[in-house]
Amino acid sequence: MKFDNLSLELLNTISNLTKIPNGAANIRVDGEAVVCSSSANVTITPREDGQGFTLEVKPGTIGETVHVPVLLTQTGLQETVANTFIIGENSDITIIAGCGIHNPSHNDSRHDGIHEFIVKPGARLKYVEKHYGQGQGQGKRIMNPTTKINLQSGASAEMEMTQIKGVDDTFRSTIARIEDKASLKIIERLMTDGDQSAESDVQINIVGKAGSGQILSRSVARDKSIQVFKAALVGRVECTGHVECDSIIMDNARISSIPELVAEDSEAVLTHEAAIGKIAGEQLIKLMSLGLTEQEAIDVILDGFLR
Repeated sequence: MKFDNLSLELLNTISNLTKIPNGAANIRVDGEAVVCSSSANVTITPREDGQGFTLEVKPGTIGETVHVPVLLTQTGLQETVANTFIIGENSDITIIAGCGIHNPSHNDSRHDGIHEFIVKPGARLKYVEKHYGQGQGQGKRIMNPTTKINLQSGASAEMEMTQIKGVDDTFRSTIARIEDKASLKIIERLMTDGDQSAESDVQINIVGKAGSGQILSRSVARDKSIQVFKAALVGRVECTGHVECDSIIMDNARISSIPELVAEDSEAVLTHEAAIGKIAGEQLIKLMSLGLTEQEAIDVILDGFLR
């Protein structure tokens, strides 16, 4: 499979790929899996309807990286894809996902991705997902990711979910279940501008003793964009959990941050922090004193904030 320049540009933006990767990979372009390959330890099996796959990692697999990006370059394409990830016991694996939409027309393009993760006892998962939209047309670039996570005894997962720019509408739903001594860290980074809207709804249920969960969100809202961040942390047993939401608001944007803590056991320790504010004037002055224009200084501050 040879990608054109546009597809390579999108691939590089969302997953840092410049060519088809070695090993296990699934690359979907305009409604079709154009690359689907397995390795000795990672098996990718397409669904019969072609709308997704099941990825299974053998127990004890260490250090393997799998790429599963999605590209939409066909104007007006709208699809729903469902993928299942089964991470075998005592394995340690990285999965690089993401979706890039190029839409230069007046028709809306939309990708709804449903991802279910089953992380077996003692396994470790790092999951990186980037969303990006481009194109000068009036048609919207819409992405609605749904993520379901089940961490079994002693498992751990770190999930980085980033919306770079160019996504007009998104509803991001994440539901997690954490068992005994398992741990989950969710890092969300989000940028909106223009008339874009973004809503995140995260719920972590800690059901096993000594389980832990973290939700860390950083976002920037510019122009007339709207953001809503909801995060519920439910501790049903002895456990620890923390929700943290920091946002920069600019221009005429609007941000709502709604953290929720629910403790159902006297040994559950749950905390939250939330802050919404503007760029500090002293930061701008310091950078501008080094020779940057005001816009360059703003860009540097925002880039650093979202890292």
